[in-house]
Amino acid sequence: MRFGRQAFWCSLTLVISGPVLLEQAAGAAGELGVRHRIDVVVSAEPDAPIFQRLRGAKGELSFTVRLSANARESRFFGMLHSSFTDIRVPDGAGQPLVPQAKLWEEEVCHQRRGLPKVTVTQLLGHFGEGERRVEISGINRHIGLLVPPDELTPGIKLDTGTDNLGSFYAFRAQTRSSHLNVDLKIYPIDCRL
Repeated sequence: MRFGRQAFWCSLTLVISGPVLLEQAAGAAGELGVRHRIDVVVSAEPDAPIFQRLRGAKGELSFTVRLSANARESRFFGMLHSSFTDIRVPDGAGQPLVPQAKLWEEEVCHQRRGLPKVTVTQLLGHFGEGERRVEISGINRHIGLLVPPDELTPGIKLDTGTDNLGSFYAFRAQTRSSHLNVDLKIYPIDCRL
């Protein structure tokens, strides 16, 4: 009889407090969200024309990135434009033209719904002066138009990695003639909703 009463009270306790405990557990699990940060690094391949004739020369670069980052709590779609001036061509290919810099960061924490969609659509610039000047004009291929002379190939997936900012996913856009790389690093940052 005593065992029957204890079982009854335990069952009654679970029936009364069970929904509250389940709701609290679901709420705690649902509070973990994410926000994203995108950084950029611009480098050149070892066989890039700027290394053959323009070591130490100054230049500037600008590029455009199309970004789509949509979640219920945060919606962004648009073009990001970034410019870098007073770039000096390094002595070797192991050093970047533009060191890692923040391009964009979400301010709102949102549910996990995948990575933002990023595409480098244009890379413009120049290095050197006078007769030694090299123009950079990398653009994407478009249906119905001729292939650009310095075609920009976006969406080359790189290996994932970890650095001092955390783990990241990396994608590269590469110009065909000038052999420049625009690497985008997407950092998913855990946060509370």
